[in-house]
Amino acid sequence: MKIVVHIDNARQWQEALSQALPQATVLTSEAQTDERKGADYLAVWKAPAHLLEEQTHLKGIINLGAGVDYLLSTPGLPSDVPIVKLRDAGMGELMADYALYGVLHFYRSMDRYAAQQAGACWQPHEVVEKADWPVGVLGLGAIGAYVASALQQAGFPVLGWSRSPKAVKGVECLHGDEGLDTLLPRVKSLITILPDTAATRHLLDARRLAQLPKGASVINPGRGSLIDEQALLDALGHEETPGHLRGALLDVFHEEPLPAEHPLWQHPRVVVTPHMAAPTPLNEAIDQVISYLHDFEAGETLPTVNSDQGY
Repeated sequence: MKIVVHIDNARQWQEALSQALPQATVLTSEAQTDERKGADYLAVWKAPAHLLEEQTHLKGIINLGAGVDYLLSTPGLPSDVPIVKLRDAGMGELMADYALYGVLHFYRSMDRYAAQQAGACWQPHEVVEKADWPVGVLGLGAIGAYVASALQQAGFPVLGWSRSPKAVKGVECLHGDEGLDTLLPRVKSLITILPDTAATRHLLDARRLAQLPKGASVINPGRGSLIDEQALLDALGHEETPGHLRGALLDVFHEEPLPAEHPLWQHPRVVVTPHMAAPTPLNEAIDQVISYLHDFEAGETLPTVNSDQGY
């Protein structure tokens, strides 16, 4: 079995996979082209087109992350090779930490205290009951469901949304366009954990952002394409003329790295983080990749990516 790995820390992956699969040949994408050819499996994150195009005998591709939008749009991706992706693999807990921090940032008025500090203003703000701070989670896949459950366990009422019906214990689950229209006006903080697909791009446009109640906050650790950035800026307004949204915590953007001249950097009610909400934990991910490889070799049925749906 020959496996070719492409990811920033590919040598760590190579060492871990070689140790777990001593009979396999594990190479990184830095190996010579002739060595890489004839691979049985690619384990990749944001693989270049040439790496896909040079392979002719692949049994499977393992996407080393939860989002497959980059892979599916890469030229040379073979249409007849099954693709699997990491499903949670330890990312759920990290994403839940980020989401909970974001909710608490606004719930406990940390944004207001940061603004007050600049003017040496000593002014406590009332703490409302958690029961009066409903949180919306868009996306109820493995990671989204974990996040929704974690927020519910932290004491917040949680409304979850997905394209098709889902059930998460303790979470009010809605689905479809009607469900989204029901959810948006009811939440104080909205968290987006959806894939980048044709159906989700600019899901939060000017119309839907306007459905959020005055003073609501938006937290996006999902995909940059989910939000119309100009519409979000308009909804936030300016220091002189505030909009109806209170603030935003954003980890992902249309263009990454976020250009230095982008107005989101300087907006007083936006917190920018550099796509760090849920990095893939190596140990948990390795275990899942090894399980996938064993299942591929045994001819087991795997939960493959649907290229038409984009996830």
